Amino acid sequence: MENNLLADAVTYLAAAVVSVPIAKRLGLGSVLGYLVAGVIIGPFVLSFLSHPKDVMHFAEFGVVLMLFLIGLELKPSLLWKLRVPILGSGGLQVFITTLLVTAIGLFFGLPWQQALAIGMILSLSSTAIALQSLQEKGQMKSTAGQGAFAVLLFQDIAVIPMLAILPLLASSSDVASIAAHSGELHGWKKGLVAGGIIAGIVIGGRFLMNPIFSFIAKSQLREVFTATALLLVISVALAMQSIGLSPALGTFLAGVVLAESDYRHELESNIEPFKGLLLGLFFISVGASIDFNILAADPALIIFLTFGLIILKYLVLQLLGRFTPMARPDRYTFAFVLSQAGEFAFVLFAFALGVNLLPQDLVSQLTLVVALSMLLTPLMLIVNDKYVQPLFRETKAEPVSDDISEENKVIIIGFGRFGQAVGRLLAANKISTTILDHDASQIDMVRRYGYKVYFGEGERHDLLHAAGAEDADVIVVAVDEPERSLRIIKAIQHHFPHVKILARAINRPHATDLLKAGVTAVERETLAGGLELGAKVMQQLGWRHNAAWRASRLFKKHDDEMVEQLATMSGDEKMFINHSMETRSFIEKTLEEDQHWEHEVDEHAWERPGKLKKNVHLD
Repeated sequence: MENNLLADAVTYLAAAVVSVPIAKRLGLGSVLGYLVAGVIIGPFVLSFLSHPKDVMHFAEFGVVLMLFLIGLELKPSLLWKLRVPILGSGGLQVFITTLLVTAIGLFFGLPWQQALAIGMILSLSSTAIALQSLQEKGQMKSTAGQGAFAVLLFQDIAVIPMLAILPLLASSSDVASIAAHSGELHGWKKGLVAGGIIAGIVIGGRFLMNPIFSFIAKSQLREVFTATALLLVISVALAMQSIGLSPALGTFLAGVVLAESDYRHELESNIEPFKGLLLGLFFISVGASIDFNILAADPALIIFLTFGLIILKYLVLQLLGRFTPMARPDRYTFAFVLSQAGEFAFVLFAFALGVNLLPQDLVSQLTLVVALSMLLTPLMLIVNDKYVQPLFRETKAEPVSDDISEENKVIIIGFGRFGQAVGRLLAANKISTTILDHDASQIDMVRRYGYKVYFGEGERHDLLHAAGAEDADVIVVAVDEPERSLRIIKAIQHHFPHVKILARAINRPHATDLLKAGVTAVERETLAGGLELGAKVMQQLGWRHNAAWRASRLFKKHDDEMVEQLATMSGDEKMFINHSMETRSFIEKTLEEDQHWEHEVDEHAWERPGKLKKNVHLD
C-alpha cells in the first residue's frame, strides 16, 4: 500500500511537472495542463492511476485553501459592497438555471424530484477552475472577475440548503434511514450549532488569533507558524463539515475576518504553496476520473448533455450580465468562465445516490458531463481571449497629426519620462525644442503641465519635414520601443542625413544596435541613475564625495567605450559575453589603479589629464 501511495505521488508530480509548463508555453493555461495530464495518466489511457476519486476527495481541500486566501484579500467593508451582486446575480443565476434544467428534465420524463435535484446540482459552477483561470489572467479585480466571484460565493452558500433539500426529495423511509445512519442534527438544534460555530469563527478571528500568531511568531520557527496556519484552516473546515455546512464557505469567512490581521501576508505566503499543489492534484484527479467507457457507450447523449449544459448556463449568465454595470467584453468573460458545472456536483451527486434519490446509471452519466464541462472551460476561455474579445475592442481612430507652427534647432521624438528629462533640462537653459509623441493619452497628460507637444509618428517623412528637420541640428529619439526607435532613426538618416541623432537606449543590446545604426550618441536610460546611486552608496561607506563621483564617471566612460566596441563586432552571444567579462576585469583594474592616485583635497574637476583615456581597446 505504501508503495502504491509513493507510486501515485510520483505519477501525479511527474504529470504536473511535464504537462503544465508545456500547456503554459502553448498559451493554454495551467488548469488545462492539469486536466489533460489527468486524462493521460488516468485509468482509460495509460492506467497509471487506479483510484483517482480517492485522491480527488483529498485534493478538494485545495478549494478550501483557495477560498481562505481569497477571504484574506477581502476586507469586511469590501465584502459588504459586494452584497448586491452576491444576492442579486448569484441568487438569480442559481434560481434561473435550476428552473430551466428542471424543466428540461421533466420534458425528458424524469420525476420532478430527480429533475429538481439535477437542476440544483448543475446550477453550480467550478470555483476552482473559474478563480484559478481569472487569477492567471490577472482579471480577479475586473468587473468580470468580481461578478464571477460574487456568483461563486452565493453558490457556495447555496450548497447548504441543497444538502438539506436533497434528502427531502427522496422517499421518507430513505430519509429516516439516512438521518439515523449519519446521526446529524436537525431543526433548531442544527441552526443553533451552526450559529455558534460561525460566531466562534468571527469572535476568535477578531480577538484571539492576533495574540496567538504573535506568540507563535516569537518562536522564530517558520514551520511552526505554517503548522498553526494549516491548523486554523483545517479546524474551521472540519467544524463546518461536522454540521453539514460548506467547509469552503467557513474558511472563506475565517479569511475575511483575518483580512485586517497583522499577520495576513505571512498567512498568505505560508498557505499559498499548499493551495497550489492541492489544486493541481484536484484538477489532475478530475481529468483522471473521466469515464471514457460511459462516453463510448453513448457518445451522442453525453456530448449533447455537455454542450447543452454549457450553452444553457452561458445564455443565463449573458442575460444576467446585461443587468450589471459590466462592459460588453467583460460580460462574455463572465459568461464563459462560469458556464461549466462545479466540483461540488461530485459531492452532491454522490449524496443524492446515497439517499436513493438518483439511480446509479444517471449519476455516472451526469458525473461524466460535469467532468467534461470542466475540461472544456479552459478551451472556451482561450476561444474568448483570441476570437471573441478582439471583436469587441473598439478600434479608435488615430488622431490626425497636428499642424506644427514652430521650427527649432532641437526636435525631441518621444516625451515619456526620459524625453521629459531631456526637454526640461534644455528648457531650463533657454533652448527651444519641438516635441513629438504618438501616444494621445500621454500628450493630453503633459499638455496639462504646460508643455507644447505635437501628435504624430516620428518615422513619417512629412511630419519630420513639418517639424523643421531640414533646418534642425539635433534630433533626440527618446521612444521606449527599441524596434520603433530604429525605424525612426533610419527614416531620419534617409531623408535628413545632416542631422545629428542622439538616442535613448533601453538596455545594452539596444545601445549596440543604435551605435551600429550610426547615431551620434547613445544614453542608456538606467545606467546614469544606477551609477549615481552607487556613488552615494560609496559615500555612505566613507568615500569622499569627489572620489565616489570620479569612480562613477570613470566606470561610465569605460562601460560606454565597451558598448562602442561591441557595436563593431559581428559575433554570437558567446563572443559578447567573453568580451564583457574581459572589459569588467579591465574596469576593475583601472578603478583600483585610480584609487592610488593622490587626489587634491580641493579638486572640483573630476578628471585628471591623461587619466580618463579615450579609445581604450581590449585587444
